[in-house]
Amino acid sequence: MAVVNRKRIRLINAALLAGVALQTLAMGMSAPAMAQQASDRLDSLRPNMPEDAKLLLSANELVYNKDAEKVIVRGNVQIDYGGYKMVARQVEYDQKNGRIYASGEIQFIEPGGNVVYADKMDVTDDFGDGFLEQMRIETTDLTRLAATSGERRNGEEFILNEAVYTACTPCSTKPEHRSLWHIKAQRVIQNGRTRTIRLENARFELFGKPIAYIPVMELPDHTVKRKSGFLFPTFRSAQKLGVGVGVPYYWAISPYMDATATLTGLTRQGFLLEGEFRQRFHNGFHTLNFAGISQLDKGKFTPGTVDAMHTNRGMIASKAEFEINPRWTFGWNVLVQSDANFAKTYELSTFDGTTYTNQAYLTGLGKRNYFDLRAFYFDIQDADANSIEENQQPAAQVLDYSYKAPDPVLGGELSATFNFTNVKRNRLDAFTQPGVVRFRGLEGTSHRLTGELEWKRTFIAPGGLVLTPLMAARGDAIGLNMDNPGPAYTGDFNTSDAATRRMLTAGLEARYPILFVGEDSSHVVEPIAQLYARPNEQYAGGLPNEDAQSFVFDATNLFDRDKFSGFDRIEGGTRANVGFRYTGTFDSGYGLRGIVGQSFHLGGLNSFATDDLVKAGANSGLETKSSDYVAMFGIDAPSGLMASVSGRLDEKDLSLRRADTTVGYLGTTWQAAMTYTRIEAQPLYGSLSNQDEIQTAAAYRFHDYWSVFGAITYDINKDVISRNGFGITYDDQDTLFSIVYKQERDTDANVANDWSIGARISFRTLGDVNVGDTKFEELDYY
Repeated sequence: MAVVNRKRIRLINAALLAGVALQTLAMGMSAPAMAQQASDRLDSLRPNMPEDAKLLLSANELVYNKDAEKVIVRGNVQIDYGGYKMVARQVEYDQKNGRIYASGEIQFIEPGGNVVYADKMDVTDDFGDGFLEQMRIETTDLTRLAATSGERRNGEEFILNEAVYTACTPCSTKPEHRSLWHIKAQRVIQNGRTRTIRLENARFELFGKPIAYIPVMELPDHTVKRKSGFLFPTFRSAQKLGVGVGVPYYWAISPYMDATATLTGLTRQGFLLEGEFRQRFHNGFHTLNFAGISQLDKGKFTPGTVDAMHTNRGMIASKAEFEINPRWTFGWNVLVQSDANFAKTYELSTFDGTTYTNQAYLTGLGKRNYFDLRAFYFDIQDADANSIEENQQPAAQVLDYSYKAPDPVLGGELSATFNFTNVKRNRLDAFTQPGVVRFRGLEGTSHRLTGELEWKRTFIAPGGLVLTPLMAARGDAIGLNMDNPGPAYTGDFNTSDAATRRMLTAGLEARYPILFVGEDSSHVVEPIAQLYARPNEQYAGGLPNEDAQSFVFDATNLFDRDKFSGFDRIEGGTRANVGFRYTGTFDSGYGLRGIVGQSFHLGGLNSFATDDLVKAGANSGLETKSSDYVAMFGIDAPSGLMASVSGRLDEKDLSLRRADTTVGYLGTTWQAAMTYTRIEAQPLYGSLSNQDEIQTAAAYRFHDYWSVFGAITYDINKDVISRNGFGITYDDQDTLFSIVYKQERDTDANVANDWSIGARISFRTLGDVNVGDTKFEELDYY
């Protein structure tokens, strides 16, 4: 074994040229599936040796024939030079004709980690021409390429003969694994002058059987970042649209601008044209979407619906986001369509929801402050031609700002919150059920400006008692131009054009954490008591309620100062919140947590007992002097088992008012969960009957890569399975196949069913084929 300087012996050049020629030739030729992925390595594989690089050569025999001008090394040849490593039985350098010959179990490793195997190699020392036999490549991104021979011509063409390509991620840990798919091509040619990769007589094989034949295909090589051309077809199926095949075309307009147009032929409705134009700027992006169709047979839709009333239908949408500076951004997303249901009917991606939120926004985020200004308009997609739901939706502008003082004020933390909301609604939105009318929105315009200051400071008394006094002051200025809800509303609605209200709060929180330490566990029990003294809420139930309509009293908001969900309602009166918080940890990995407590209305007007346009607070458990009991307990086990239960119990007889119980297991083979939800009837809140539901979901992984999964949701009170679904998936990280069946039943009409079947097949480095929806929300299996 010897270490020498590369300028002294020409064998160094021979060894290096042998390795690099093999590497450059083999890695430069890619199967079509790896057209851009594999060819990306061509430039990086070329040697970049430092001037002081040393060569390490090891062989059983070295022969230098001065007369023939040949250098030959034989027997367990190992060459290590500048990060490149080569192993062969024999390497010969012919100085007369400038050729390098290597043979016998050639293995070459380049600094990036790619490995090339071959039986024979013959290459010129200027890299202009070369030839390899029985070559195989294993790349760092876990793909494999094999060919009977490889050749480089004229310094610009790489050719692979009888090439086979596949991805093989599991092979890194399971060398015996065989991929389900591969691509075979008679010839693969990369042209360095035209910067293209040409595929001749190729076929795609799945499970060893050819399923697609490609006579000729030409793709851009790695030097072309983007190139216009057709993309992989898309497939879809729907009852009233028929079977569809979409052909996407990608247009690379400029380095910062591109577009995709897709023409989809639907067997029942004709041709649907979709387009997406994308433009990136130095500080953001803009996307423009459009779609349109002239329906071939609108009679396939239900008579009287929007879908059946229009022949020519279309939409246009714009979305943008720009960064003014590292702290400020603004943007928008807007949808305009010819009718109220086009995007939903044709399942246009990101636009097919029941409600589309149009908005424009300006957001600023600092270290101690936050600013957000938004304008909203809600687009309701409904097939009912007489639907008034969209007119019942508000057009709103909302400003939120929060600030925390950087330095202590009187030793405590001072924060400020501001909100401005302007709402305009064209139609009254009222929901009527026997015995109750909920006014979710009044016709007209209202605006409200809210400002609030809060100061609090924490003291730790001797013995560990934690005391946190709090002071808060809030004011509202409200402008009203809304229609009176009328005699159906039992509350006292304020009919003036303007109103102001205020709220002052003085509060004190006391916590006394107690630590218990055992031999293998530790436990913290923390009694908590809060007292908030406030005047009565002004105009309780007499003002519009737009942002405080949803209300659930449970353990998560037991210790909140204001339990309403928005600014339109203010919690008033004097109230005490009392409870215990517990946390336990065990050396074995188990964890316990829990909260239990109750709230007491001590004086003044109980805001939760007053009337409200949407009945917020009614039947909530807070409308009485002593609230219902709320509790939450949970356990986490190192085995993957977890369980949690939360609920609300009647303060008089401890009957169950609300409950959520979940038991789950997350393991390497099994994943399962069962949830029981109970919501007792809240007649004043608009829920006239009990809601009891059991949700179950499970998945089982078998044979390494196969999984089966399913879910059932059972409505106990109506004795009906409201949702169910199941599916099967194969996923070895290179190939993903999934088929999912889902059914949803309208529990109010037992004959109304909606079912779907979705399928997806994905090949790593190639692309996806999707038919329908394969997302399975109940579990993390798709």
